[in-house]
Amino acid sequence: MVMMEDKRRQGGPILVVEDSRTQAEYLGHILGKGNYPFRIADNGRNALDLIAQERPAMILTDIIMPDIDGYELCRRIRQNTATADIPVIMVTQLFDPADVLKGLEAGADNFIIKPFDSAMVLIRIREVFSAAEQGGEPAGSSPLLEVEFGGSRYSIRAGRLQILRILLSTYELAIRKNTELQEAQENLLSLNEQLQQMVEEMQVANDDLQMENTSRQQAERDLAQANKKLQLMTSITRHDLLNQLTVLQGYLELADENNSTKPDLASAQIKKSMDVIKRSINTVQFTSEYQRIGMTSPAWHPLSACIVNASGYATLGEVRLENEVPAGVEIYADPLIEKAIFNLIDNALRYGLTLTTIRFRVDYQKDTPVVICEDDGIGIRPEDKERIFTYGYGTNTGMGLFLVREILAITGIVIRETGTFGNGARFEIHVPPKAYRVI
Repeated sequence: MVMMEDKRRQGGPILVVEDSRTQAEYLGHILGKGNYPFRIADNGRNALDLIAQERPAMILTDIIMPDIDGYELCRRIRQNTATADIPVIMVTQLFDPADVLKGLEAGADNFIIKPFDSAMVLIRIREVFSAAEQGGEPAGSSPLLEVEFGGSRYSIRAGRLQILRILLSTYELAIRKNTELQEAQENLLSLNEQLQQMVEEMQVANDDLQMENTSRQQAERDLAQANKKLQLMTSITRHDLLNQLTVLQGYLELADENNSTKPDLASAQIKKSMDVIKRSINTVQFTSEYQRIGMTSPAWHPLSACIVNASGYATLGEVRLENEVPAGVEIYADPLIEKAIFNLIDNALRYGLTLTTIRFRVDYQKDTPVVICEDDGIGIRPEDKERIFTYGYGTNTGMGLFLVREILAITGIVIRETGTFGNGARFEIHVPPKAYRVI
């Protein structure tokens, strides 16, 4: 066997014809392990040029290639008397019977299957070299054999011994693949049993995880709500204190200017400053009640009392506030509900212009409780009815009504402005039935 391989090496290297450089290099690596010298051609036309320059000991050719494919390359090699006896092994992706018949029709000696198995590649090369050494029927001398398969007809001149070798190679491959398949099935059964056990264990773990996730999701919702409350409270406190400090600064500057020339006026302005300071203190005190808002959940609040408390933070002056909400009415809302009511009152005082009265009452629309805050001021223009609830809208800070909607929305309460411009503002606060009760 060694003498035969040495003799073939003297006749030239093995020519690998493969348009994929990666596949070609891998085949070359296998040939190197078998001590076979080789050359590489990246297509059929270049292969013919290399064959003309140096006769190869054998040709390994891919089937699917541009321009000249493996079948045509083999056919041309067999048609040339100078190269007709060079062994040709075709490299195919799948061991399809049609590939075999086409290869035999073109004059192939045997086949190598992709993906490559190093041992099988070297075995197939040695078999073809051995068959060539033993001699046999000259290429093309066998009787023409017409074979019909899959609706196509093939004309084959391969000798019986060559066909037998290919059949044996095919059978050997089938046996090996079947053995591998049986081993894979046994491994699969073992893995399946392990997987079943893991699934049962994971089901138990999944039940525990689901309970943990439920708790975590609730905690995340609570945290998100707490963060939202904290942001709202920070915004409210900051913008209220800034407004009050700005007013305080104005009164004090005026009092300083009038101190020597108009002491009575300066005294009145200092008194107003004290009122502003009182409101600022009230704001800080109000804020302190919510220093733990992250741990404070929505609760039932007596609405009438909330209105009374909220009005205490406002400077009504000559404006009359009418609280017609029955004492037993409670709503389920965020603890910031008093601040939301205060902002409604403050909004009316700031923008009512002709304002004399602010009224709170409860109505029902299709059995749904609606808390109404209305006044007799100038009202809201139609194009502004929705914009007044957006952040930054307004001539002051643009925070009041935006924060009102945000506070109410925490428990699903919806607020709309439905008044008629020129006749006063009317805010409808729609409370979900489950968030409203009378005790």
